Amino acid sequence: MTSRIVITGTDTGIGKTVFSAALTDALSGCYWKPVQAGLDGETDSQAVRRLGRIEARHILPEAYRLATPASPHLSARLDGVTILPDSLSSPPLVDAPLVIEGAGGLLVPLTERTVFADVFQRWRIPVVLCARTELGTINHTLLSLEALRVRSIPIVGVAFIGDERADTESIIGKLGHVRVLGRLPRLDTLNPDTLRHAFREHFEIDQIREALA
Repeated sequence: MTSRIVITGTDTGIGKTVFSAALTDALSGCYWKPVQAGLDGETDSQAVRRLGRIEARHILPEAYRLATPASPHLSARLDGVTILPDSLSSPPLVDAPLVIEGAGGLLVPLTERTVFADVFQRWRIPVVLCARTELGTINHTLLSLEALRVRSIPIVGVAFIGDERADTESIIGKLGHVRVLGRLPRLDTLNPDTLRHAFREHFEIDQIREALA
């Protein structure tokens, strides 16, 4: 079976797409965003392709492309689209490691009855939880870890994104009983070269690779 990993976050706009681009590059893998909400400007798939220098054939098409930038359940309703959770019963099969990026946080509604964590629970694919290093992240990260564990979703660890906050990162590791994978620093110039260098400097790719299902 293809090795797979899910990238989720404690919130929206925290940098998990940038992390996904770096990880897809490091794994020489494929990338899949099941649901894209918001089509104005660069989509997440396009950003991953650009920042990770990923070949177009390794960017898998989204299952749902929604025009309205909102929670998928609302975006779908406004766009007149019906999201069928059963259509996401299993990820695509590819011949390389597959990086799957969720939308927003774990409890973002996919439909009026289903949240993304419900889909991840069905998959049982190991998850990397991306978290900010800013104020408020301890609460959000620990709650997200609880949501994963309640559903028995395997956790690879937490990847921090932002400026160094040593005490914050440490206490999340201790109270969350979770591995801290590393921290992707804020990059003044974000491009494929600076991202690749920062990722390889701050993360042990073998540590993540070993956890792939």
